[in-house]
Amino acid sequence: MNSFYRNDIVLVVDDSSDALSLINDTLESAGLDVLVALEGKQALTIARRIRPDIILLDAIMPKMDGFETCRALKADARLASIPVIFMTGLTDTEDLVRGLESGGVDYLTKPINPSELLARMKVHLSNARLTNSAQTALDSTGQHLLTVSTQGKIQWATPQAYALLAKARADEQWQDQQLAPQLQRWLAHEPKNNQQLALAKLEYPLAVKLVNDPNAEHKNSEKLLKLIDGQRPSGAAMLKLQLSLTERESEVLYWTANGKTNRETAEILTMSPRTVNKHLEQVFPKLGVENRTAAAGVALRLMNSEQ
Repeated sequence: MNSFYRNDIVLVVDDSSDALSLINDTLESAGLDVLVALEGKQALTIARRIRPDIILLDAIMPKMDGFETCRALKADARLASIPVIFMTGLTDTEDLVRGLESGGVDYLTKPINPSELLARMKVHLSNARLTNSAQTALDSTGQHLLTVSTQGKIQWATPQAYALLAKARADEQWQDQQLAPQLQRWLAHEPKNNQQLALAKLEYPLAVKLVNDPNAEHKNSEKLLKLIDGQRPSGAAMLKLQLSLTERESEVLYWTANGKTNRETAEILTMSPRTVNKHLEQVFPKLGVENRTAAAGVALRLMNSEQ
């Protein structure tokens, strides 16, 4: 892969405002969404909330340095696969080895050369996508996954899927007597990828969705399904919950992510365009972004993960 993906998110961690300014301008000109952190603990908070695609990390910072920050990132299973490129003014071999041993995949020596920065990032983003393709597929569909036979019998499921079934009181007896016949009839009609089926005979609302299946041409193969929680919030409510926004902030961000201008959003929410802009100004620091494009990218990523 020789180019960046649309809405790739980069987290830049550096306590130098001059360095941040140069790197931010370089990355935004390449079409990337940029998150900024001034120190290690803030970087961990942002990464856990939004999960960037790649992290540029200054080695020497006060309080929590880059080496300790990288070790903390790699200790978190949700963040461990994110490539970390160290930025350092250090040239001693011992320090460079220390950065790689803490989990970094590469390093750049300050002052940063913009062309070299982009070239290195393209390589490591490409490698990350290749080596984590299976995990990426799971992340993009959520974790409530299960495979079923053409007779509707569960063959395998993630712990999250079993937990959701238990929440809905869908015990083994219900799975045998109700779930299997419903799925068997549905699968017999050869549903298309992403088609959904609302499950009957349950007090708690559940549905299943057929996930993109590379073996779809084989009618007798197991089918990969996603279990959907009918009471899980979506849209603006989901953004409010996931991003710790106020109700109005989440509504403004939702319509911004759906391509509405400030004036259109104002008409929908019966407020002034100026008020919409004020809400966005409150949203940006909460998301660690600097503009509406980057904020929309964060929101779209979250909303797409719930589909």
